[in-house]
Amino acid sequence: MYELTVKTSFDAAHKLCGYQGNCARIHGHTWVVEVAVAGGKLDSIGMLIDFKDLKNMVKKATAHLDHNFINELPEFAVNGKVGNPTAENLSRYIYEQVKEELDKNHPSVKIRRVSVWESPNSCATYRED
Repeated sequence: MYELTVKTSFDAAHKLCGYQGNCARIHGHTWVVEVAVAGGKLDSIGMLIDFKDLKNMVKKATAHLDHNFINELPEFAVNGKVGNPTAENLSRYIYEQVKEELDKNHPSVKIRRVSVWESPNSCATYRED
């Protein structure tokens, strides 16, 4: 089994609804997103998936988050599909977006996990076990 990991970042603001503390106010992060994929079959030139293709999928999944107030996006608005824009919910959201792209374009490559770092010392990871 081969596993590849790519990393990217985006800047965005959010606030945590229902939270008691400073994070209930609007604040921003440079979010770092790490995506790991895996598979057992390499292509004819020895690649599981081109890093460029995987990076583009992650960029596509995060493009509309970049330089936005995430709480105002329909997916994260109150009663939205995803919910409160926590690092946990962001990691699941990005996971689902990348998984959909992989299933369509690279069905032999499976997503393993997505980690979203809101600071150098704090991240949330989503994976389906």
